[in-house]
Amino acid sequence: MRFGITILPELPWAETRPRWRAAEDLGFDHAWTYDHLVWGGLPESSWYATFPTLTAAALETATLRLGTFVSSPNFRHPVALHRDVQSLDDLSGGRFLLGVGTGGDLDSRILGGPDLSVGDRVERFQEFVDLTVRLRTEDHVTAEGRWFSATDARTLPALPAGHQVPLIVAANGPRSLRYAARVGDAWVTTGPKADTLDAWFTGLDVARSTLEDALVGAGREPASYPRYLNLDSAPVFSLESPERFEEMVTRAAALGFTDVITHWPRASAPYAGTEATLERIAADVIPRLGSLHPAG
Repeated sequence: MRFGITILPELPWAETRPRWRAAEDLGFDHAWTYDHLVWGGLPESSWYATFPTLTAAALETATLRLGTFVSSPNFRHPVALHRDVQSLDDLSGGRFLLGVGTGGDLDSRILGGPDLSVGDRVERFQEFVDLTVRLRTEDHVTAEGRWFSATDARTLPALPAGHQVPLIVAANGPRSLRYAARVGDAWVTTGPKADTLDAWFTGLDVARSTLEDALVGAGREPASYPRYLNLDSAPVFSLESPERFEEMVTRAAALGFTDVITHWPRASAPYAGTEATLERIAADVIPRLGSLHPAG
């Protein structure tokens, strides 16, 4: 099992910088930040840009993998995103993780975009990812889509031989799970909306089964496909206690998840908790659970 932590980009760098360094020192494998103009969960909060934040974090750390949680078509174009990804992967020494998802539509509305149906948002997302995949592997890319187009887009410099930025596709519903199985290098999920922890894990089990069937259908080996779980989309906060964290991680491993992600605790909701609890979990629980193997 690998462990990740999300640090929201809501504070000035002078206050956030120690958290990124601490994430590495505490033994986390990867750290993330949200990729929004404004996040609907904290619409009145201060908010800082994603890629400058991750660039600064890359220069403060040495081993920690760094990712977007998640980049979306709501305010990003694949060609511009590709350049940011190239640069950050280079700056970090190949430590970047590109999480992509449909995202909440608030960012799109801020920029004057139309209100879209769920179906249209999924279509837009898949077109966004399809073009992103082409940019990862081709040069002189031309595409004409409903949502995104490119004309002779250059993609140099090419990545070093044998290296590729992992494309981690967010998916919850059956259609998106099948898409993640076809095009993603890994899957990340928030799980279903649920009132109880048991119901949440039951829904995750259904999603896991759908994903594995889709991987087999796509000719891919389910056992070798990484799966990331956002623990804090559950009805409880994973860092409320060491016991709760251990319970949730153990149950995630039993469902085949290879990676779990929590959030740096805040003084108030969402993710209300204490850094003391985080430190206890990092010192006592994560070292024990790191040897957990996901169920096959």
